[in-house]
Amino acid sequence: MDLKAIIVEDETHSRETLKNLLEKFCEGVEVIGLAASVKEALEIIPKAKPDVVFMDIELQSGTGFDILTQLPEINFEVIFTTAFDQYAIKAVKFSSLDYLLKPIDLEELQNAVEKAKKIKNRMEYNRQLKTLLQNINQPKLSKICLATADGFEFINTNEILYCEAGGSYTTFVLGNGKKLLVSKHLKEYENMLTDQHFMRVHNSYLINLKEVKKYVKSDGGYIVMNNDDIVSISRNKKEKFLDAMQMLI
Repeated sequence: MDLKAIIVEDETHSRETLKNLLEKFCEGVEVIGLAASVKEALEIIPKAKPDVVFMDIELQSGTGFDILTQLPEINFEVIFTTAFDQYAIKAVKFSSLDYLLKPIDLEELQNAVEKAKKIKNRMEYNRQLKTLLQNINQPKLSKICLATADGFEFINTNEILYCEAGGSYTTFVLGNGKKLLVSKHLKEYENMLTDQHFMRVHNSYLINLKEVKKYVKSDGGYIVMNNDDIVSISRNKKEKFLDAMQMLI
């Protein structure tokens, strides 16, 4: 499948560099348009009808998210590019969407292009974008997209009781009793969720502090979650955990 691409980037050098990389090293990609501002992007995208848009998150005239929220419809894949803005990157990760850090690495670019070629479920992809746009307009990220064996699960972060590590996999335990197995390391979700009232209390556990029922001192200490599951806590995490719980009261 060939891809018609548009690049939205306000820096001339970055725009031309990405265009050259796509045309020389990404087979099956045709760059059909360039935009340097929110206004230009809103004019060119509906007319050109691209398959994929490489969208700089931070533009002088606004953000890539401003473009997405103002378009009447989104019938294309989005690959975000950025040099900074940790909050925006976290929002993109929450939605399981692709992004590229500047300066753009050729192999990462090629991988993102190949992934875009394989996207088939338009409805599911649009839900990922919707999750992103909902999160980016809130002071705290509220929804996360989890890639499971069956597809994608979209859940509110307050539905998560805890996450348990299992090698290169992570199991999400939800308040409704459901468990979701995701093929990513727990560390990645720790980085996403630590400012959402989540805390890594053990090598194997990342817990939602708001879902803690009690802490038991006996037997070396352990945590009981609201569903009565028992979670281990590392000795060196106890003081930090108890301090964090006090702050929630």
